[in-house]
Amino acid sequence: MKLQELDVPLNGWDKPRSHPLSRGWGAIAELINKTLVITELEVRKLRHDPSDLFLRAVQPTLWLLIFGQVFTRIRGIPTGDLPYLDFMAAGILAQSVLFVSIFSGGMSIIWEKDLGIVHKFLVSPTPREAMVLGKALASGIRSLSQVAIVYLLSLLLGVKLNPSPVAIAGVVLIVLLGAACFSLFSIIVACLVKSRERFNGMGQLMTMPLFFASNAIYPITLMPQWLQVLSHLNPLTYEVDALRGTMLANGSSTYGFGLDCAILLLVVTIFTIIGGRLYPQVGM
Repeated sequence: MKLQELDVPLNGWDKPRSHPLSRGWGAIAELINKTLVITELEVRKLRHDPSDLFLRAVQPTLWLLIFGQVFTRIRGIPTGDLPYLDFMAAGILAQSVLFVSIFSGGMSIIWEKDLGIVHKFLVSPTPREAMVLGKALASGIRSLSQVAIVYLLSLLLGVKLNPSPVAIAGVVLIVLLGAACFSLFSIIVACLVKSRERFNGMGQLMTMPLFFASNAIYPITLMPQWLQVLSHLNPLTYEVDALRGTMLANGSSTYGFGLDCAILLLVVTIFTIIGGRLYPQVGM
């Protein structure tokens, strides 16, 4: 007796299985693609309000023209062979990036929640990590305007900048990493507070301690011991250190450009994972 052939669907068992490695690369490619899509959507918002880029120029201008000029004459902060204005220029660029990323990242999440856009994102197949990372990269692109502003002011004030294209590319890379880091941090906070009023108060609470507990406007050696420990845990410290070593003609890096980039990239990765897990809470 011949066995009858079963005309039953095999539910995909008759198809060759894809290798786990290929599936992993496919997931990474999808994450990158969706991240770039979210980044493009965020950058397009600048067309509706480009004046925001010019308003952000006020803060670094005041710091360099007033604070920097005064402390250069006082000579009260030891910066070695580096003039204080040169020492401060990299710190003010990092500060400008910090303020832009903190208030653009988290606030965009809250605005989208109020407009009901978050629910549309949540029902889409887009990975949650891509949603928060795309917004973080968009904050980095917004912060590139601060690079042009601080460079222009620094040239007018006589700061000795490194004109090398490699150095400028390094500055852009550090600005993107630093902006992404602090934008993700603000997104995490926005996912927890969920309201504009609370976030505005938290914004000041986030920016000022991060700024003053870093090496942006004075060396770490001037700090008390407990503040030095906090400074070494502060990602802004490594952003400033990398900028100071690449942006200035006579600048040097304490920790090394590679280590600074590695620390910022590690923080971005951790914050992306945390932000992706917390993002669905915004719609609740």
